[in-house]
Formats: sequence, structure tokens, C-alpha cells
Amino acid sequence: MCTQKTCIDVKAVSRKFGKTLVLNNLEFRIPWGEKFALLGPNGAGKSTTLKLLTGLLNPDSGEVTIGGVAPSSEEARSIIGYLPEDASPYQMLSVRENLEYIGALRQVKNVSEATDNLLDFFDLRDYEKAKIGKLSRGTTQKLSLALAIIHKPKILLLDEPLNYLDIPTQEKVITLLNSLNTTQLISTHIMSVANRLTKNIIMLSKGDVLWTGSIDALRKLGHEEEPIESIVARMMT
Repeated sequence: MCTQKTCIDVKAVSRKFGKTLVLNNLEFRIPWGEKFALLGPNGAGKSTTLKLLTGLLNPDSGEVTIGGVAPSSEEARSIIGYLPEDASPYQMLSVRENLEYIGALRQVKNVSEATDNLLDFFDLRDYEKAKIGKLSRGTTQKLSLALAIIHKPKILLLDEPLNYLDIPTQEKVITLLNSLNTTQLISTHIMSVANRLTKNIIMLSKGDVLWTGSIDALRKLGHEEEPIESIVARMMT
């Protein structure tokens, strides 16, 4: 799985919701082991793209493959870790029960040990018996990140992973994600997040790829000492 050069392959993908065209002939490829940001304004199609890559949605036309297989296949799902925007773990379960349940579904060996490690890493010990409805947005986000990585996936698809986190937790998560030897596609509309977590950009606008390349190449498109955010804003408008 994902031993070939291209790990994530999106070919001529279009998707509508009703009469609204959300993705328009979208194409991009991500090599195995690379970290890319899916950068774009709200409504650019970022979250829809991630849902297509996880098999939660199907394209109206075009093709999506993960390591040469369909995202909805059991083979693909076994190596994907997914964090949706505004993730909502199982409300009737506690923090620990969520981790143990997802760990069991993902066939994690030593689920209890894996759960303990993640509770400690994300500072969730004080909340392990709490039901999800009683958690703050930040604590829910930490649990959702833990659920995405409990099975040590080879591919991470993360939608705004730093949302709701305090600064110390943001720094801890950034360090963790940068240390992982995984293929990562991180959706964000904030350039500074892309810059901290990835080396490459897929810039979306109105459901299509506006630009793709390295962050260093993106900087070279601007004037001397021009902030990279200014470059991105000019390109998007």
C-alpha cells in the first residue's frame, strides 16, 4: 500500500450539491511521505475534498484513489486517519470509551495501553470518564485528534487540526505531526498553519486548483520581503 510514487491521486473530480458545483474538475497528486496543505478560503471545497478522500462522499465524475485503491475500500480505510472539521466523537461514550471503541474497531493491539498513552499525551486524564457532551471544544478537539491517530495510520487527512486548541497544545500537536513519517493532507485557510505543518501547498479557489507547489516556490512569487499571506491573498483574488 502506497509503495508507488503516487499515494493520493485525484483525477478530474467534480462534485455538486444540488445545483451548486463545489468541485470543478479537481486534479492533484501527493507522493508517499509528503506533507501538503490544502489551502483556500471558506467555501473553496477543502472539506468536500477530504470527505472524498475518506470515502464519505463519492465524486459525480472523475476518480479518487489512495495507494491505487478506492478510498471506501477496507484496505484504504485501514491506513487512513481522518479528522473532520468540528469533529463529534460518540456523545454517549466517555473519553476513554471512545478511544477504546475506535481502537478496537481499528484492530489496535494493546488497546488499553494505546488509550493510556494518548490520554497522557493530550492531557486528557482528568476527563477520561467524562461524556463528550460535557467537554469544551478544545478538549473535544484533542480527543478527536487522538482518535485519528490511535491506529498509527500511514495517511493523515486533517481538517483544521489546530482549531479550538490553546497555544501549548497547538505547539505539542505541531511537534507531533512534524515527527510522524506519514503522508499528510491538512486542510486550512490560515497560511501560518500551513507553513508550520507542511512544505507544499495545493491552493483551491472555487473548487479547482489555483496553484500547487512548495512553500519556498510560493514565496518567490512575491516581491522582496512581501509577507507570504499577501502573496496568497493576491493570488486568490
